[in-house]
Amino acid sequence: MKIFRMKFVFAALLAVTLAAPAVHAQEPAPAPASPSLASGQKLEPEAVPEKNNPERKEAEGGEEAFRKSPSVIKLGHMLGMEPGTASAVFEWFNAIILLAAVGFGLVKALPKAFRARTEGIQKNIVEARVATEEAKARLSAVEGRLSKLDSEIAALRSENEKAAAEEEVRIHAQAEEEKKRILEAAEQEIAAASAAATRDLRAYAAEIAVDRAASQLNITPEDDRILIESFAGKLSSVKPGAEGSRN
Repeated sequence: MKIFRMKFVFAALLAVTLAAPAVHAQEPAPAPASPSLASGQKLEPEAVPEKNNPERKEAEGGEEAFRKSPSVIKLGHMLGMEPGTASAVFEWFNAIILLAAVGFGLVKALPKAFRARTEGIQKNIVEARVATEEAKARLSAVEGRLSKLDSEIAALRSENEKAAAEEEVRIHAQAEEEKKRILEAAEQEIAAASAAATRDLRAYAAEIAVDRAASQLNITPEDDRILIESFAGKLSSVKPGAEGSRN
């Protein structure tokens, strides 16, 4: 019986809580505007007394109607409460139910939101880690290329220096060969010119000697005949001795 009564009271409280908006909705409409307001005249805020404020009257009337509603009075009588105390309890109960509903919604929604937020953060962390690894890989590749570039530049410099040295040696050797060839050609030309000059000089000297000898000799026909006879006598005296030696 006691359990049934508690269930009944809880159901009644819930019904009153749900019926509270309806009670407020059934409140009397506010009084129509005064003729002065309807005619478009403006009133100063001080012209409306606080006790004649329609909004405040509406709120107070709604609260008073809720406190004096039959359901509140009946439930308050069942619980042994005054109507004012019962209405305050019902209002607090209504607020607690609303807060519980909001809290229940938050309890159901917040874990999902936190989970989604956590998953998003973890995803961002993974993406950042992947991006960091990719950046490190690209940096390592660039550093490797730069190190290879330095070695390649050093190799090219060494190769160019070696080629330049070889080219210098080749040009020097070629210059020496050209110099030697020019000297040999010059020596040959000098020797040929010297030989030709020597021949010309000898021919000229012989010609001069013949001319001098011819100018110094004055042979008459008689001298020529005597020379021929003397030469013939010498030949005749030599011929018998030569024949005896043969025999």
